[in-house]
Amino acid sequence: MIATLTGTIAEKLPDMLVIDVRGVGYGLLMPLTDYAQLTVGEPAKLYVYEHIREASHDLFGFIQLDTKRLFEQLLNVTGVGPKMAVSILNIGNPNDVRLAIAEGNVKFLQAASGVGKRVAERVVVDLKDKVGLISSDTATTFLQDSSLQNSDEAVQALVALGYSPADAAVSLQNIDLNLPTAERIKLALRN
Repeated sequence: MIATLTGTIAEKLPDMLVIDVRGVGYGLLMPLTDYAQLTVGEPAKLYVYEHIREASHDLFGFIQLDTKRLFEQLLNVTGVGPKMAVSILNIGNPNDVRLAIAEGNVKFLQAASGVGKRVAERVVVDLKDKVGLISSDTATTFLQDSSLQNSDEAVQALVALGYSPADAAVSLQNIDLNLPTAERIKLALRN
């Protein structure tokens, strides 16, 4: 499996980018936001997702590992293939896409080429609690939950009690992190 490619940007074709890695040119499909940041002749390190099918072997490239992870999350949604996932990433930067999913903004997702209302709704339903953003009651502040939730014992305890990861993090967001875990859980349950 190819995880990363480090080399020089050789060409920017209309439908793909070619990166030269020690004399071998790899063609990568990528989101427009990443494509626009790269310059021919400049060195680059790209995170790669390989999509192997019977008739083809496609490589998808990303400047940030975080964007690749969002792409892979989109692929887990029924009806979303790699090209549609790239299309969804083309409608804005990864944070805009995450925000739209977290807020349930189906219209924003429908702006992607080939994404209808049903697929957009499925993306929201399947990924709302998994995209790494948690909306507050006012929908103006957001927390990055992936690293916090994995290490926060209070979040893990609330999840074990039946809370979704998003609800657990929201209930704990205004509670002092320096309090003992048991106290934080009690305060979250009161809220």
